[in-house]
Amino acid sequence: MFNLFAKKYSNKEKVLFRFLRRNNLFDKLEDEEIAEFLPFLHLRTYHYNEVIFFRNDPSQALYIIKTGNVRISLDVEEHFEDLLVLSSGESFGDNAILEHTIRSYNAICNSEVCEVYAIPQFNVVDIFNHHVEIKAKMVQGLARYYDRYLINLAKSYRNTFGLFDLANVYALTQNDILREK
Repeated sequence: MFNLFAKKYSNKEKVLFRFLRRNNLFDKLEDEEIAEFLPFLHLRTYHYNEVIFFRNDPSQALYIIKTGNVRISLDVEEHFEDLLVLSSGESFGDNAILEHTIRSYNAICNSEVCEVYAIPQFNVVDIFNHHVEIKAKMVQGLARYYDRYLINLAKSYRNTFGLFDLANVYALTQNDILREK
């Protein structure tokens, strides 16, 4: 049924809705729900090897890649072990939707230029406080991601008899997400 009073969105907004919906955190949200985030999307530009955040930093923003690539890595003693490379539409720093969290990995620009939407955590928390249904849908998206991650962690552990490549776990989880889309 046609609703004469329904909010009308511009073509630019509709394109942004489709872009965000490619991500598992936003894929179950309606246009009106995604629209709550639009005022808080801050486009940031990073250059090759520029650090976006380090492991153990406070989780102050959720990031969604618009263009370019971001390398996710762990620091082991003085070395960095690459886990995976993310591209357009993928998010990182997802734990920013949970209060009082810290980063569990490093995020570094892996292309000549990378454009990333950042949504500050305090804005996410404010939206969650006013829209419980948005919070529920996004936390479910995060839970689906972590569930796939744990399944892949167990598979990797079993397949390598206790000695496994952590990068393989992250890569498998990302491949699972991409297959669902």
